[in-house]
Amino acid sequence: MLHSISRRNVLRAGLAAGAGAVIGLTQSAPASAARRSVIAFVGVTVIDTTGGPSRPDQTVVVEGDRIIGLAGRHDIRVPAGATVVDGTGRFLIPGLCDMHVHSDVHEAIIPPLYIANGITTVREMAGADHLHRWRDRVEAGSLLGPRSIIASPLIDGAPSLWADLNAVSYIEVTNEAEARAAVRRVVREGADFVKVYSRLSPEAYFAVVDEARRQQIPFAGHCPDNVPITEASQAGQRSLEHMWGTWYSTSSREAEIRRAIAEIRIEPGDYNSWFNQVHPLNWLAAQSYHPGKAAAVFAGFVANQSRQVPTLIAMRAIAMPDEVSRTDERLKYLPAVTAGEWWWALDELFAAGRGPTEVAQHRELFDRQLRLVDEMRRAGVPMLAGTDSATPGCFPGFALHDELALLVRAGLTPIQALQAATLEPARFLGRQDLEGTIRRGNLANLVLLDANPLDDIRNTQRIRAVVVRGRYISAEERERMLAEVEAAARAVPADAPATVGCPCMGRPR
Repeated sequence: MLHSISRRNVLRAGLAAGAGAVIGLTQSAPASAARRSVIAFVGVTVIDTTGGPSRPDQTVVVEGDRIIGLAGRHDIRVPAGATVVDGTGRFLIPGLCDMHVHSDVHEAIIPPLYIANGITTVREMAGADHLHRWRDRVEAGSLLGPRSIIASPLIDGAPSLWADLNAVSYIEVTNEAEARAAVRRVVREGADFVKVYSRLSPEAYFAVVDEARRQQIPFAGHCPDNVPITEASQAGQRSLEHMWGTWYSTSSREAEIRRAIAEIRIEPGDYNSWFNQVHPLNWLAAQSYHPGKAAAVFAGFVANQSRQVPTLIAMRAIAMPDEVSRTDERLKYLPAVTAGEWWWALDELFAAGRGPTEVAQHRELFDRQLRLVDEMRRAGVPMLAGTDSATPGCFPGFALHDELALLVRAGLTPIQALQAATLEPARFLGRQDLEGTIRRGNLANLVLLDANPLDDIRNTQRIRAVVVRGRYISAEERERMLAEVEAAARAVPADAPATVGCPCMGRPR
């Protein structure tokens, strides 16, 4: 049965036009304006996301939506009439990708926040009508926003973890026939991939797998509780989100844990109960971590090219809800109703039912998750940077920079973290000939930084300018964008509908 929560767009605000030598494209500018523009970054250091040495004192020329020139400053001619950007002392990286987002309905807030943070591609992990409308407008050039890859509604078991929560579209399936019908339906409705979820039974999950193969559509998402992650990887699940299922298959007590998982029962929409039932099993699995088993699991991920999307920024909020700041200055970019939903989720979905022992265990589990990421890194498991934006503390756009910092804290080098948001997503999406690196012929999705991200990954936050499909956004325009987002957030009515989120949003109304 398909459940789709209807929403309305609350606001629409265009971007201010640029001034002076800046191209000055607005949110509603036609695509033809981008095709006429020529931009030259002169004297810039180009970061090589393939892992090669950085190239200082380069000139990068963009015409329309493509990079048409890249060479040393003295080895390339800047076209007459080009907008020249002084890159001296600055660093150029490819546009960033957030590979796990949940974008709410606020058109005047969410797309601009992605672009202002240098995010030129997003993978939407729960399909919704407004996302398809936005994508059509972005492709047509009438809305400034990132390129988006859009999932199906969640395909979950019954009752779904989302049942009775006014937050997200989902499809409940209980058997093979319903699972196959759900896949066929989301294909007809235009999903780019099938999103599988936590409470799918093994029968339904493997029916989804087989039907997705028949329909030639990828599938990705959560590893269902009752499906070993090794089997999901072998079945071809393209990405595995949040690492929850990974614990069980790396435990010396896996058989015991799986028997307990099979006994979990929840009421419709009782996410808190699910969290509290799986927590002791996660703790037991972490306490019985077996390096030999883990090595075999990770080798399987590598062999099957199963990407891991750790979403550490979201996992930290779930593990330590008391550490999510309720005074973060970035709250000004979100409607008050969204902040209210966040605080409800922190208190009622995450923290409820935890005593001092559980609080301490959750904190320790997060530290162990960081170590698990490092184990996978050393085993060569490919990583994708994703934030689960809309989870409390995961600010759309900004959260990707927080995630990169956490990946480095976990053990990735700065270049490896940067690759998780550039080169690896391009490979995963089959776009490595267009995105993920800076080279002639690639799409002109670029971020100009004031400091070197390879010295400190937090320097990805020091954004001077952004280019998205050839549209140049200067520092001044970026500040105007953020100011307009702030104004739009203040204008959202206090009784606006609940927003999309995973796995936290959707207070019952």
